[in-house]
Amino acid sequence: MLKLSHWAKWTAFLGLAVGGALLGTVSSAGAATAPSLGSAQSFAVLGGSAVTNTGPTTLGGDLGVSPGSSITGSASITLTGAKHAADAVADQAQSDVTTAYNALASAPCTHSFSGTAAEVGGQTLTPGVYCYSSSAQLTGTVTLNAEGDGNAVFIFKTASTLTTASNSSVVMINGGQPCNVFWKIGSSATVGTGTAFVGNIVALTSISLKTGAKVSGRALARNGTVTMDTNTVSNTTCSAASTPAATSTASTPTVTTTAAATPASTASTPTASIPRVISAPNTGTGGAAHSTDSGTWLAAIVLMALGGASLYFARTQRQP
Repeated sequence: MLKLSHWAKWTAFLGLAVGGALLGTVSSAGAATAPSLGSAQSFAVLGGSAVTNTGPTTLGGDLGVSPGSSITGSASITLTGAKHAADAVADQAQSDVTTAYNALASAPCTHSFSGTAAEVGGQTLTPGVYCYSSSAQLTGTVTLNAEGDGNAVFIFKTASTLTTASNSSVVMINGGQPCNVFWKIGSSATVGTGTAFVGNIVALTSISLKTGAKVSGRALARNGTVTMDTNTVSNTTCSAASTPAATSTASTPTVTTTAAATPASTASTPTASIPRVISAPNTGTGGAAHSTDSGTWLAAIVLMALGGASLYFARTQRQP
């Protein structure tokens, strides 16, 4: 009985330790990382082949194009930065946009959505990397909940297009900053009429800002045209923000040889470090949502449950 009890204690220890480590892995893996925009940070709008504008548009930052050189309608643009057309500054900015695009493309997904025209609107989302296997659309409002962390990062990745319906909006709550929101678009993005958009749009091809659309962030097109029509684009920068203190998701128990009551659970409920969809996502036509950390969560819970059961068994089987 003594040997069996000893074996059970070690099983308990390993189960709890490995389970706790898995929970910690889920926490760290879910934390999205903002890529550097490099010299493109100063741009509000940067096109690849051309930039066109119709109507009075206000840009809070630089305006540029590279490798193309055409900027039309600039006479009706109120620009707080500088204009760069196929010069060294625009060339370097495009190079830095490519680097940022590739970094976003390689970011591991925390939530994945399949199907065409997967719906982003009508949800409240927490920090993480949201991946769409095809196109995505925004109808209505999507709320980004930073959960009190001013450094929280939201990344959205589409394999093809992003389209927002007229008068849609992206809303940030609980301390989030637009500078930490990124939309990596596999082809082109269309921001609909009257849309209030938040984040840095980094598109492989083109970006179209329809009449009256406002972007708190940037419109950065690698290869195609940025088209504007009476818009406001502000290249927001991040202010200093403190990150909430990390909370322990599991503790490793100390196994003793004294009799004790059945131990309480040693794992506490994980907090905001775990990215999650607060309201169930609409996955679009034939779509399905998948959380990449669910399997790890299940394994951690099973291991910790086995560890607790083994510890209890060890204590009840020990001879007085």
